[in-house]
Amino acid sequence: MPRRHDPERRQRIIDAAIRVVGRKGIAGLSHRTVAAEADVPLGSTTYHFATLDDLLVCALRQASEGFAKVIASRGGLSDPGADLAGELAGLMGQWLAGDRTGVELEYELYLAALRRPALRPVAAEWADDLAALLARRTDPVTARALVALMDGICLQVLLTGAPYDEAYAREVLARVIGRPGAAPGSPLGPAPGPSPVAEPGSLPAAAPGR
Repeated sequence: MPRRHDPERRQRIIDAAIRVVGRKGIAGLSHRTVAAEADVPLGSTTYHFATLDDLLVCALRQASEGFAKVIASRGGLSDPGADLAGELAGLMGQWLAGDRTGVELEYELYLAALRRPALRPVAAEWADDLAALLARRTDPVTARALVALMDGICLQVLLTGAPYDEAYAREVLARVIGRPGAAPGSPLGPAPGPSPVAEPGSLPAAAPGR
């Protein structure tokens, strides 16, 4: 009997892999568990994905689309007049709102790159794409710092189960961005430079103008 043409089978296998990871974690993922979840022959999974890493690359790329959709739904990131810190804090709040199962799944696949080098280029895409977007509003170095901070805030919320504090996120993001013209050392201004070290027994130098 000729094999039934099933053009959607590859996608169904990817969807099944994401569900398996969501229920059992990365440790529960195998060609056999994915085949059972997708209701396809075991040979179909190995035909489309020779290794589990091949399958995980596709699963991670698909799972990361969730964050990309949240970004696309918020036009403020490309608006030069919008408060960038507020927009980013709101973006994380929208992403973390409600059921966090999808977000946790994204991070589980994302962190799997620690043990699976094949996933690292895909894991880096999320940071690279967001940094490129933010660099249009700031500069490349600040953009990378903002991405790292957002990643850390989200991971802390997920690991501790604490509620997301949007006001806190906005404050710390604003400190990284800084405000043009803000006085050095002000809450949202750039950090002050190192103070000169006084010689033993000497008095501190007077501030200019005093």
